[in-house]
Amino acid sequence: MQNIVVLGSGMAGFGAAYRLHAEGIIPTMYDKNAYHGGHTASFRHSSGFLFDIGPHISFTKDTRIQELYAESVNQQYETVQININNYWRGHWPQHPVQLHLHGLPEDVIIKVIGDFVEEHHAPERQVKNYADWLLASFGRTFSELFPMQYARKYHLTTADNMSTEWLGPRIYRPSLEEVLRGALSASAPQIHYITHFRYPSEGGFVSYLKKFVPLGSLKFNHELVSIDPRVRQVSFANGFVTQYDALVSSVALPDLVRMIRGVPQDVLDAASLLACSTCVLVNVGVDRNDISKAHITYFYDEDIRFTRLSFPHMLSASNVPPGAGSIQAEVYFSDKYKPLTGSPDELIEPVINDLRRCGILRENDRILFSSAMLVRYANIIFDLDRAAALKTVHGYLDDIGINYCGRFGDWGYLWTDESFKSGENAAQKILDRL
Repeated sequence: MQNIVVLGSGMAGFGAAYRLHAEGIIPTMYDKNAYHGGHTASFRHSSGFLFDIGPHISFTKDTRIQELYAESVNQQYETVQININNYWRGHWPQHPVQLHLHGLPEDVIIKVIGDFVEEHHAPERQVKNYADWLLASFGRTFSELFPMQYARKYHLTTADNMSTEWLGPRIYRPSLEEVLRGALSASAPQIHYITHFRYPSEGGFVSYLKKFVPLGSLKFNHELVSIDPRVRQVSFANGFVTQYDALVSSVALPDLVRMIRGVPQDVLDAASLLACSTCVLVNVGVDRNDISKAHITYFYDEDIRFTRLSFPHMLSASNVPPGAGSIQAEVYFSDKYKPLTGSPDELIEPVINDLRRCGILRENDRILFSSAMLVRYANIIFDLDRAAALKTVHGYLDDIGINYCGRFGDWGYLWTDESFKSGENAAQKILDRL
């Protein structure tokens, strides 16, 4: 079994290639793009500004993955202590907000603490969804002003329509003492699942894949159009058709299922229920680098278009021309909940206006570069349809021998190291059958 096909050349695809190569197998990797990297690709523009497809940083605690990434960039990486803050109605609390109420309006702090105490003395709440979890963790005032509002911007649905499967370490549940300390003092400690991160010194985040590129036979500009599992055949938009002995796919499940010949209607229906956000990344280059003290800022206000900002020049100085700064704004949509209308480029000017309105940009700042990029699949939405629909889709793919991996194959909230390991696991299933 040597004819192994890998669909996609992002972190998951190369995770599969890495595992297969360790057993002496070189897979053929097909990508619809003219470049490798998938969602971890990086692009340097003629202006000198480099932007990744989203705010990618490596904060894995897995020493094996740390070493693989470090070797891939010849140990040339930056190690950065992370600083994260938030914007809410003109205030800039540190992250997470629940530990940094100091400086917010007094009446808000009083109500947040009062609700927090009341909830923790109330009978245990039955947790059926994310909204229940938030109310049980923080009380109503904080939940409605912050995470529930953020859910509508980032996840594009309401908290009562979301499960809690995605949470993991992502939202910190504080004690009453921690909440009080953060309300009384501006110097409360930052507590976050990310404390520091690594980022390549040169070439953007995609540089972490350098070591892995030779491990597969890469075929670019091959957009998948159909899979026939009965004869183990894949076809591409350029007319190329090939057979496979085994198949690994990191293609987004809704697209993948539609391209499988003979797929049952119940599987098609299930795939149509899988929700994912679409992101418009608005990239801005500015003539100064003291734009922000934080590497990432979360925005809760629903009249601000973007949900999150990151600052690529703070990851590596090589991401920008000397003395310049850069901003990447994320604006979210969803076919299921909030469809994108119009062109991504139409968001550039409104985003720049919002950057000025909240004080990130000054009126006299000179914009050196701006662009908009559409990311069709961004973040998995863990709505209440997901679990049952995913079970149906994955069960069908298991039956026909398609090994899925990555964020959009596993259809989970995977970070980049987890995506790489997901690809390794998909390859291992093939090796186990050998």
